[in-house]
Amino acid sequence: MTYVITRMCTDCVDMGCVEVCPVECIYALKGEPSESTPNMLYIHPTECINCGACEPECPWEAIYEDMELPAARAEDAALNALTEERPSLFEVAAMPRDEHGRLVHKPAPSTDDVRANKATWGVAE
Repeated sequence: MTYVITRMCTDCVDMGCVEVCPVECIYALKGEPSESTPNMLYIHPTECINCGACEPECPWEAIYEDMELPAARAEDAALNALTEERPSLFEVAAMPRDEHGRLVHKPAPSTDDVRANKATWGVAE
């Protein structure tokens, strides 16, 4: 089993999950996003140790254990698998830092923002 970051992360890219991942299995896209490789984070399926640390850190609720993926997001497991199939497109994600080297965190989304994002991607509450 592994965890999967869904398309609900698209353009959100919070990075809280990156900060807590003990094995650095969360990747970011290197180049320009496209329909087949959106601007989101990805979990490498064979590097993930299924620790679950990432899931509660995602304020967008975009991370699921693969066996718990909502039906509307089932294809996102294959999207994450691209990190293994096409590794040259990705790099290990790193927390952004300010000019003084301090970690930069994004403001948390509101409950309404999360609800609207889920609705956009077909995930029911």
